[in-house]
Amino acid sequence: MGRTNLDPIMTFPDGSHLLISTAYSKEGSFSCALYMATIAADDQGSFRVLSNHATASTCLVAQEDAYSYARRLYPSSAESMKKPPYLIWPGPGPTGNADV
Repeated sequence: MGRTNLDPIMTFPDGSHLLISTAYSKEGSFSCALYMATIAADDQGSFRVLSNHATASTCLVAQEDAYSYARRLYPSSAESMKKPPYLIWPGPGPTGNADV
């Protein structure tokens, strides 16, 4: 999946997780993606992309858009979802590797 940040929004009763990833582009915009993650007993993870959201001019706007979409996807769980702000990953460094 490459290197990215994943911040949990909520955990479902079956143990799966709804995650959000926020990235910053060199053009000065932000974008978010929602993932469903399940972790098996042997610690193998499975990630499924639920949505990719268009870029926004600010990090918070991108995250609020993704959060709003997550609430529409899972209305019965909306009250237990973690609200923005979430972690962000600035993207690869000048060499193409993540700055650590």
